[in-house]
Amino acid sequence: MKLRITLAILAVLVVTSPIGLRGEPGDSISSSPKKALPLPGESFLVAGHAAFIIPGKTDPDGKSKPWVWYAPTLPGLPGQEEQWMFERFRDAGISIAGIDVGESYGSPAGRKLFTEFYAEMSRRRGYSRKPVLLGRSRGGLMTLSWAVENADKVGGFAGIYPVCSVVSYPGVAKAADAFEMTSEGLRAHLAEHNPIDRLAALAKVDVPLFAIHGDVDKTVPLEANSGLMKDRYTALGGKMELVIPKGQGHNMWSGFFQSDELVRFVKTHAK
Repeated sequence: MKLRITLAILAVLVVTSPIGLRGEPGDSISSSPKKALPLPGESFLVAGHAAFIIPGKTDPDGKSKPWVWYAPTLPGLPGQEEQWMFERFRDAGISIAGIDVGESYGSPAGRKLFTEFYAEMSRRRGYSRKPVLLGRSRGGLMTLSWAVENADKVGGFAGIYPVCSVVSYPGVAKAADAFEMTSEGLRAHLAEHNPIDRLAALAKVDVPLFAIHGDVDKTVPLEANSGLMKDRYTALGGKMELVIPKGQGHNMWSGFFQSDELVRFVKTHAK
């Protein structure tokens, strides 16, 4: 009797549980998860993580499939504030895509998921092997951390008040868990992980950089992030364009998201 009851309970669990009894993320989760996007697009999974594509207005069977790699792809991001520039990318035949790697802070785990996503886009879906990476705020830390290890796969980097140094944001102590280290351990190995300290690989292959960053940003200070990156990158022989809106901080000012300079940069280097 007890055996029949136990088997019945197990049968109910198998039927009703979205992951059955295997318990692995994504085992039986829909391959098309729902994600709100500022423009029509496709949601899908890569290594069990939510990803998206907003396709450019081009022949889907065409050989040229340029794209912008947006981060951070988190619940609610990208948001409606990105719609203006996304429309211009899309109208120029440039797709927009991204993957949710959580609050990775540019950690090895986050970088590994970015590599999985790159393979999905460039190999399995046939998109360009040199996307332009677009990092908004902490998305800069995510994209730059991957870019410095994969410079030959980057068409360019553009940032909207991007985080360029884990020391500046979120700080070594807060980021340490994501890196599976103590704060002391991460601090001792910063040169191996912090993108602001690893720009030489990008400069070596002439990857162009762009950022728009306000001069009174208290959350992600200009001097410790985009400003420092420009100084170091220029010293390495690289080229970086930096737009500094006066009197703007880490906010939702429309000029950050409706930047003609940023759109021009992306259009130029995505193609």
